[in-house]
Amino acid sequence: MNEGEQYDVVIVGAGHGGAAVAATLRQRGLTGSIALIGAEPELPYERPPLSKDYLAGERAFERMLIRPAAFWRERDVTLLLGQTVTAVDAAAHRVTLADGRAIGYARLIWAAGGSARRLVCEGHDLAGVHTVRCRADVDRMMTELPRVERVAVVGGGYVGLEAAAVLTALGRHVTVIEARERLLARVAGAALADFYAAEHRARGVDVRLGAQVDSIVARQGAASGVRLADGEQIAAEMVIVGIGLVPAVAPLLATGAAGGDGVTVDSLCRTSLADVYAIGDCAAHRNIYAGGALVRLESVQNATDQAATVAKHVTGSGEPYAAVPWFWSNQYDLRLQTVGLSAGHDEAIVRGVPSSRRFSVIYRRSGRVIALDCVNAARDFVRGRALVSAGATTDPALLADTDVPL
Repeated sequence: MNEGEQYDVVIVGAGHGGAAVAATLRQRGLTGSIALIGAEPELPYERPPLSKDYLAGERAFERMLIRPAAFWRERDVTLLLGQTVTAVDAAAHRVTLADGRAIGYARLIWAAGGSARRLVCEGHDLAGVHTVRCRADVDRMMTELPRVERVAVVGGGYVGLEAAAVLTALGRHVTVIEARERLLARVAGAALADFYAAEHRARGVDVRLGAQVDSIVARQGAASGVRLADGEQIAAEMVIVGIGLVPAVAPLLATGAAGGDGVTVDSLCRTSLADVYAIGDCAAHRNIYAGGALVRLESVQNATDQAATVAKHVTGSGEPYAAVPWFWSNQYDLRLQTVGLSAGHDEAIVRGVPSSRRFSVIYRRSGRVIALDCVNAARDFVRGRALVSAGATTDPALLADTDVPL
């Protein structure tokens, strides 16, 4: 590749969103040149298995590839892997790579996702302290695991709990440290949080709620434990930090794009910069399922559906993004499927019996169904999608009655 090379479409980020928009553009007949820039050296791959099957050693990396190398060659998509964009010149329609090379674009699609949020306390950068964001992160963990007996997981969200479940199954003693008073505090109600806390504790996980991390304790240059704010020290040869994501949007904001926690996009995923779109984890959009609030959705569904929105717009069809959000999490033999956004709910209806390990929680706001969390209840998830889409005002007694299909 020569400096100053020009492409009709430059896609920054080779995750689910970036890969999907490149493939969909070709599917929709775009004949112009496409470059897909990825920070990692690997071909585009699925990230969700990182904290599940891949960490457990149950899935080979090759089985996580979104498409084989031949797919990209056959569709004439230029892969620029192991490259990061350090600057965007919106006026000149040009991006600059970390090695100083400049690449011009007619349209820029920003799908860079983000980086794992890190602790800022003493010891945060010690050997043995890990995040779970990319293949290299998990490979490092797997290399260390044979020498590890105790693991401290900082953060009781999905990534932390999935890692805790895998490591417990692998025979490690795991402590989950959550700063809030319940698990999954940002994404689920109390009934689901209490259920997962009980499930993890039943398998020997030490779940600490309302626990603040003071520092990571060192021994011979590596992590040996976590000191809490109350002075207690939890022994651990490995520390996994799962406290959220920092959206990778600094080059866009520096060149004048509107945003803050992510870059702001409209219903067609356009940023405030001419010919620049943003999709996926880093794109803040007004979502009708969040009551019109400006949100970032960190999910494969959001990334791929926004990719479709952009591909359609670039190829001449302006269809606003209006997909129903959905998510999933696998922990032990529990399959959680979520549809909708439960934030702001004023009522939570438990459908079924949690102790049966097959139940749903239906969230309502002002009498309307806004979300469901379904544990080992795939039928509720599939049928509940229509309730969320319609904002149904179904009788709560019927919603709770498992003899009445949703």
